[in-house]
Parts: sequence; structure tokens; C-alpha cells
Amino acid sequence: MRLEAITWDRLVDLLAERLLDLGTADGAPWPRVALDGAPAARPGELAERVAEALRVRGRPSLVIGTDGFLRPASVRLEYGHQDLESYYSGWYDTGALWREVFDPLGPGGSGRVLPDLRDPVTDRATRSPYVELPPGGVLLLHGPLLLHHWFPFDLTVHVLLSPGALRRRTPEAEHWTLPAFERYERETDPAGTADVLVRADDPRHPAWRG
Repeated sequence: MRLEAITWDRLVDLLAERLLDLGTADGAPWPRVALDGAPAARPGELAERVAEALRVRGRPSLVIGTDGFLRPASVRLEYGHQDLESYYSGWYDTGALWREVFDPLGPGGSGRVLPDLRDPVTDRATRSPYVELPPGGVLLLHGPLLLHHWFPFDLTVHVLLSPGALRRRTPEAEHWTLPAFERYERETDPAGTADVLVRADDPRHPAWRG
């Protein structure tokens, strides 16, 4: 895997420039971008920085985190707080993401998106208002394990951590989730299939392929 050293500022600028010209595969007016990575890789921080870089370039965007679409605790923890299969396949409400995010931003959609559904801390409905993304606006969806759900992304970015870095940067209480990311690497190969790969083992010195 050949990667090029880069700074975060330069990486954000290059991603923003690429997104300025990004079209869609299905003719929808809203490009949909994945920023995929384990929580320890902080893909949400990259999404926010790219959104700001797009803003100053005059292109609107909407940042959405999959943590806002967690299933209720009574559902996702039905088999225990550390059930690996549930974490891998059932923690996130993919049906709600289709209904509230991808369908409105698909061909013939309204552009009216629900930015979140449930507070991950309180486990209560957020009751957030809908947000209208104007035509040409970019969806920046961030979260873990995104690339095995068949969402209709027009560009995919995977923020990669080596197994050692992932273990070091994941809180000990969450180490039980690490086998899910090993399985994700085996079954989905996000590093090989993403359009853009960012390696962030050293958070001060990323490298990329894109």
C-alpha cells in the first residue's frame, strides 16, 4: 500500500477541491460522501473540517454522524452490552438513514433531511428539525463500518488505523469492539475499496492515497 505524506490542512484542501466538481452516479443533485473510520480515527473531525473548507469555497454541505442514528438501547443491547454481532450489524438504524437521509437526497428527492434521530448519550429522541440541503449541496456522512451497508455514496474516504494504533487510541472500555473492525477489514476491505485512503496512525502526520 503506497501512501504519500501530507498535512491535515493540505488534505482538507485537496478533498474540498475534489468535492467542488463531484457529480453523482444516479443523477441526484446532491453528492453523497462517506468519511468512514473507527471512532478512534475521528472521521467526524475530518468531516467538519472538509465542510468548513467547502463553505469558504461557496459550496454548501451537511455533516451527519451515524451516532445520531443509533437504535434504541433496548434494541441494540438486547443480547448484552458487548455483543459483537449486534455491534457489527445492528447498532445503527440503517433503515432510518435510508428514509431520512439517502431517499431525500436521491433522484427526485426533496433535499429535506433529518440530521439525527436519537441522542447517543441520553438514548432519547432528539426531535431535531429537518434541514433543507440545496441542490448541489454535499452530504458528509461519518461513522464506523459505513462501507458494508450498500449506501449510494459518490465518494468514499476511509480513515485507517493500524491494529496497534487502533488498540492504543481506543478507550479500554471499548476494546471489545476491536474484533468488529478486524472483521470489517476482512469482509469489506475498506482500505482497498475506498476512493480516498487516509492513514492516521500518527495524528500529527497523516498519509494518503487519493
